[in-house]
Amino acid sequence: MIDLSGQNAIVTGGSRGIGAAISVMLARAGANIAFTYSKNRQDARKIEKLILTMGLKSFSSRVRIDKPDECHHFVRQTLQHFGHVDILVNNAGIWEYGEVGKMSLASWRRTIDVNLTATFIMCNLLVPFMKRRKYGRIINISSTAAQRGEAFHSHYAASKGGIVSFTKSLAVEVIRYGIWVNCVAPGWVRTDMTAKVWKNRRIAGEIYDQIPIGRFAEPEEIAGPVLFLASDLANNIVGEVLNVNGGNVLCG
Repeated sequence: MIDLSGQNAIVTGGSRGIGAAISVMLARAGANIAFTYSKNRQDARKIEKLILTMGLKSFSSRVRIDKPDECHHFVRQTLQHFGHVDILVNNAGIWEYGEVGKMSLASWRRTIDVNLTATFIMCNLLVPFMKRRKYGRIINISSTAAQRGEAFHSHYAASKGGIVSFTKSLAVEVIRYGIWVNCVAPGWVRTDMTAKVWKNRRIAGEIYDQIPIGRFAEPEEIAGPVLFLASDLANNIVGEVLNVNGGNVLCG
């Protein structure tokens, strides 16, 4: 039912975990995919090859997503390859431990810059192009931590809360130009980033007890809602936060 044929998408942090699942699912719906990665070229190449086997276009670039110059270069590359961008998924992010009273300012700034400021940078670069074409879909990835907070990860929760507020503000600002902006807020997801948690049976069990569905989400279960928001099925959804957390936080 969802057909993105002829559309071009950018996915930040698209080589692993949730980002890889989003890249592949958008491609399976027919979109060409450009994505950033932070470290492992091998992971990125695997996703590229998979998308290319679908008969679609794909390329990736190592980008420090909190660096405006590197983001600008990547966007310019994408426009040279694809001509235009229809879909932007701001997925890249980090999740680091930080106890208030012991957390360094550098640690706080790193999380805010990678998770929140980078989302602004990418939107700031691409919104003008989307306005000219009078079409765009922007999906920002937040977290349940934005709504419930997260002890020992206050910088992460603050960055994801900022994404929610930024999404709502931008959505109203640009919908008149045919640009839809929405947000997906995952709960616990089984990825490399959370591996230390879900591999620890005791801790994982305690978390499972708090999730009505009784398990962590798989990356594809986050990619599905992103695909929906990127499609025409979501034409009347503006500035929404779509919570995908197995019933753990009921605030939608």
